[in-house]
Amino acid sequence: MLTTRYGSDQGAIGVSAENSLATIDLLAQIGFTGYAPAGNAIYPATPFAQSLRAAAALIKAQVGVEAIAIDLDGWDTHARQGATDGPIAVLADTLAAGLGAFYRDMTAGVAPSFALAVMSEFGRRVVENGVQGTDHGRGGAMFLMGPAITGGRVLTQWPTLAPAALYDGQDLAVTIDYRDILAEVVSKRLGNPNLAEVFPGFSPTFRGVTP
Repeated sequence: MLTTRYGSDQGAIGVSAENSLATIDLLAQIGFTGYAPAGNAIYPATPFAQSLRAAAALIKAQVGVEAIAIDLDGWDTHARQGATDGPIAVLADTLAAGLGAFYRDMTAGVAPSFALAVMSEFGRRVVENGVQGTDHGRGGAMFLMGPAITGGRVLTQWPTLAPAALYDGQDLAVTIDYRDILAEVVSKRLGNPNLAEVFPGFSPTFRGVTP
């Protein structure tokens, strides 16, 4: 359909159509279905873990991919989020199991280097609401892993959970901007020095998360 409709177009639409077809052909050659993980890694059957499995196959194919985004939804736990069981525990287990399989797979034998970042667009409140959940908060956690990460550390300017230290009396205060971390990865891993274009109006402070 793309070839028929846009193949003769010499403009931007035609170029985009050609690129799309080339990408489809390239992905068809990778063989996602038959991909065999390394390191005895077993990816759970969750959509999140299976997306990580596909990401591993794509990275190992070394076709030039620079960045992959994967979502794990459901963290908006406004009610009855639980602790050691309940929705938040299920989500945490889903996240950990998927990341564990990906790490084993990607660090076994000879594999391309990678940097993986886990983050949320917002945190959760420290103070529980009236229906045993947490509403939208500010500060949160960000995880990085991989051979391209200087790991084994916790980087923090911990404000404590003392009531007087909470933002608006209910949120963990933000002390490290997530853009500091991503800007360092973009600069050192992707080799992109144009941080002012990627993060307009922001001057990052590198934290030494990459060698």
